[in-house]
Amino acid sequence: MALIYIIEDDQSIREIESIALKNSNYNVAAFDRADKFFRSMEELLPDLVLLDIMLPDQDGYEIIRKLRKNPLTSKIPVIMVTARTTEIDLIRGLDSGADDYIRKPFSIMELLSRVRALLRRTTENTRLICVGDIRLDQERHTVHAGETQVDLTFKEFEPLRFLMINSKVVLSRETIMQAVWESTYSGETRTVDMHIKSLRRKLGACGNQIGTVRNVGYVIS
Repeated sequence: MALIYIIEDDQSIREIESIALKNSNYNVAAFDRADKFFRSMEELLPDLVLLDIMLPDQDGYEIIRKLRKNPLTSKIPVIMVTARTTEIDLIRGLDSGADDYIRKPFSIMELLSRVRALLRRTTENTRLICVGDIRLDQERHTVHAGETQVDLTFKEFEPLRFLMINSKVVLSRETIMQAVWESTYSGETRTVDMHIKSLRRKLGACGNQIGTVRNVGYVIS
């Protein structure tokens, strides 16, 4: 299930976008300021960002330039959603690095259609995820450690995929638990430790790419 971040300072629009996306089975986190958005980006990267241009603390164009300059966030798809409708604004948004542009006011059907289309294109381009010597094929559900194919259970494959999608980002046990097992019960986080231990063993020498951050969680690099 794709995770979408919304950055929009207008509460009514933010709520409309959030409800529409949640009703379409997307995970959603919404922010009214850029600083809150960037703090959340340090914890978990989204699959797509809906970005307003006019924000109280930072210009939307500057936000997208920052995303594109950072290797960890440079390929995250971004749709700009704005009341600015001139051709110059459209060109500026696309030149800054936006993948698409929606003018306000917009219809819910248009919003959902644009989101689906961009996520579909992005998924097609990122079927194969590579981190170091580990290669994961999301469509074929296969994993290679170096030249060796590794047989993983579903609950081993999913946390590895989640770590690789968020490569170099430290993920807490609770975050992994929520993403893979859809549970927030902190007492179950030892399940994460057990599956990571199993993953490292099956990945052989490549298992060292999964690092432990004491009292926090795990990171792959």
